[in-house]
Amino acid sequence: MTELIRKLCALPGASGNEDAVREAIIEEIRDHCTFETDALGNLIVFKKGARPAKKKLLLSAHMDEVGFIVTAVESDGLLRFAPVGGIDPAAVVGKHVLVGEKGIHGVVGIKPIHLCEKDECDTVPKMADLTIDIGAKDAEEARKAVAVGDYAVFNSPVRTLGDGFLCGRALDDRAGCAVLIELIRSPLPVDCAFAFTVQEETGCTGGKTAAYAVEPDIGIAIETTTAGDLPGAESPVCKLGNGPVVSFMDKGTVYSRELFRAALDTAAEKGIPCQIKEGVSGGNESRSVQSARAGAQVLAVSAPCRYLHSPSCLLKSGDLEAMMRLLPALMERFAL
Repeated sequence: MTELIRKLCALPGASGNEDAVREAIIEEIRDHCTFETDALGNLIVFKKGARPAKKKLLLSAHMDEVGFIVTAVESDGLLRFAPVGGIDPAAVVGKHVLVGEKGIHGVVGIKPIHLCEKDECDTVPKMADLTIDIGAKDAEEARKAVAVGDYAVFNSPVRTLGDGFLCGRALDDRAGCAVLIELIRSPLPVDCAFAFTVQEETGCTGGKTAAYAVEPDIGIAIETTTAGDLPGAESPVCKLGNGPVVSFMDKGTVYSRELFRAALDTAAEKGIPCQIKEGVSGGNESRSVQSARAGAQVLAVSAPCRYLHSPSCLLKSGDLEAMMRLLPALMERFAL
């Protein structure tokens, strides 16, 4: 799965600009299912399993990543930008980015530290104070390469670290997309619908339209979630290496208690590592699936990930492997 994740993460796909990712996914699954693309850009997939499902299942993962969008070209050729999704400015300064369809190389710059006042040195910069430098001498030269409205993403290819760790940009949620692709290419216990969704990072828009079309009884969001197993963290929330994470509640969703307990029971019965998200934080497109049409029961199954929404997301392949074992078991339990 590592090479598939590496391939997906190499493609730019900030919210609203997921076309390249969607086309790559289609190439991976086209011989294993039926699929369609909706007006918003979601890829909706139907896969026959060994048996019909009494309850309609939808597994979803979002194709988009956090990024930036150019808002102005300054007279000196520097680019002003706004974040696309939730990004900590501290994770942006000095980072290498790719701008526009041509992938113009740039770096996020800020006022040099030796020119800063003391209070400036002691505070996290605001996004509005940052610029992207593409090496243009002036606005005219910059506009030959980029335009207002162009997207930018971190330039940080996925690499392996240590014993089975993956590090790079867009693992949230291309890792989830890779899991769905592998499931679609494998025999399934029951019929299932899948959705590769758009614009999760900017409001979970795609999840709602996909669920509206599919009308699932049960929706499972395949995600990544913040792991705080780091020095100084008050709570680890979840830990890398302890298996996929199931949530009872987050900032957007109160999850089905029935599905939550069943997921933990199934993992225990099958001997699959699994952990509970310890805290109420974050959110994902479960809230959209839950409220589409007449509603659905929802569950989130997430891979623990350090440094989320940064150019150096870090997860462990063993957690994804455990997820690949857990999900078919949940599909069979929930649908029959």
